[in-house]
Amino acid sequence: MANKLGKNGVPKTDRAMLILTLVLVVVGLLMMFSASYANALYYKNDAFYYIKKQARFALVGVIMMIIISYIPYTILHKFAGLIYIGSLGMLVVTLTMPAINDAKRWIILGGFTFQPSEAMKVAIIILFAHLISIRPSSLKTFKGFLVYMMLLALPVAVMVLQPHISGTIQLVLFGTVVLLIGGANIMHFVIPASVLGPTLGMLIWKVQAFDYAKRRILALVGGEADRWQIEQGMLAIGSGGFFGLGLGNSRQKQLYVPEPQNDFVFSIICEEIGFMGAFLIIGLFVAFFLRGIHIAMNAKDRFGMLLVAGVTSQIAIQTILNIAVVTGSIPNTGISLPFFSQGGTSILILLCSVGVILSVARYSNKDNDEELLPEESEANE
Repeated sequence: MANKLGKNGVPKTDRAMLILTLVLVVVGLLMMFSASYANALYYKNDAFYYIKKQARFALVGVIMMIIISYIPYTILHKFAGLIYIGSLGMLVVTLTMPAINDAKRWIILGGFTFQPSEAMKVAIIILFAHLISIRPSSLKTFKGFLVYMMLLALPVAVMVLQPHISGTIQLVLFGTVVLLIGGANIMHFVIPASVLGPTLGMLIWKVQAFDYAKRRILALVGGEADRWQIEQGMLAIGSGGFFGLGLGNSRQKQLYVPEPQNDFVFSIICEEIGFMGAFLIIGLFVAFFLRGIHIAMNAKDRFGMLLVAGVTSQIAIQTILNIAVVTGSIPNTGISLPFFSQGGTSILILLCSVGVILSVARYSNKDNDEELLPEESEANE
């Protein structure tokens, strides 16, 4: 990697990734505020209610991102198991918390809420990257592969109980991506998928706790239930045209699209800044993904490569799924748009994850002679 040492002897950060992230954060805050102020004024009696909370979390997240970027990422080897256990423990705690909208996904302490599933997404990437990097042969056999499946199944089981179907889908996808990049045999996925897929489908269709998921599937294929948000979101996209109605001029955010600051923020983006603006924002995400792949390919070790590839893929997959939901391509699964959707836990964890990417870029500098990875000898054979 072309990074050079700074004046203090610490390798410089990847400026392209840092700038792309900051641009996404700033544009995301601007669009989230524009999409949210009507709802905030009506329901909270404060037009700035959502943006004030989001901006505070974003500021803390940026500070954490910069701090983490200076910490050698290999320290995560020592804490990978602890991060996983801690995130799993917090997931279990949510089951004892009061339900919000018929779901127990948050830890509530006073006026503060935290969604552990966001931390779990990153924890599973860190744990898998750690295990694969210290013992690459663990993925070569089906028995070894099942160990990873069991580690993934534990948080998945808790998230199903919450219930949190969209989070479950994301966690399975992110874990699968890391395993495939790490060298897993794709045929090893056949048996678990053939068992878990139909089981999850049956739960959604038969168990009362998952009626909301069933309604959203029916809404996509033409059912009447829960179709209002999809229709209003599509109206917003269509009314924006090529150049949009202008920033702040959305009509659908005026209490037509339910909670436009969350899952359907992209529909308000399309309405206000049009196809061209939406295309530019998608371009920012593409540039972020490509830069992440570049950093992963130039990482100094397998651990760094898997970390960056996992986090970058997480953001890319989440972006694709959110846009697919808003455009009516898949059922409304409650997946947020990274950097744009309202959610303090989400943007805080997201920016900390980018800090890990920047750390990998910084300490993969070829001029840095620090020994990075305590991998077993078999990894270098």
